[in-house]
Amino acid sequence: MAGKSSAKWLSEHFSDPYVKLAHKAGFRSRAVYKLAEIDERDHLLHQGMTVVDLGAAPGGWSQIASKKVGRNGKIIAIDLLPIDPISGVEIIQGDFTQDETVNKILALIAKPIDLILSDMAPNMSGHDSVDVPRSVYLAELVLDFALKHLRPDGSLVMKVFQGDGFQELYATIKCHFKMTAIRKPKASRGRSREVYVVGKGFKG
Repeated sequence: MAGKSSAKWLSEHFSDPYVKLAHKAGFRSRAVYKLAEIDERDHLLHQGMTVVDLGAAPGGWSQIASKKVGRNGKIIAIDLLPIDPISGVEIIQGDFTQDETVNKILALIAKPIDLILSDMAPNMSGHDSVDVPRSVYLAELVLDFALKHLRPDGSLVMKVFQGDGFQELYATIKCHFKMTAIRKPKASRGRSREVYVVGKGFKG
């Protein structure tokens, strides 16, 4: 069954219009179109920003962010997996759930962060009863990091799987940001539980 499932995924992947678009445009993943759509709607990326990109591999979101923030901006990309160099992006290979990695991020930042992006997802088991709580836990860690290091009026975008614990998490986020929204970009696969929570205007 695993072989059939893998073959089906590969077939869907390579026939996916966003995969084809990303390849043609020189982007590293189809996920760039998720961030592009969110940014077009919520106007998050601007010149000169300091941006932290969590779960960044293979680097598509950082590619977009680096173009938007320009030479005066700063992008720090973090992932467990290695990321090939990207112009204008500082890369950390490490586990965001570990203090050592968080300290490496903070060592590269001279001022509070303008925008935190997180496309992190847990290792998938295929069981919602396992995957959703793991996703919510990662999102809680991202939110805790944001509450400590985001500048007043800063912004947050993070992937979360909908299910048990999601509504409680979203209620907490709403307490700390002037504007919040749940986005499901067109490039997100319809059957996926993933959504992106956007918070703008961090209250500090």
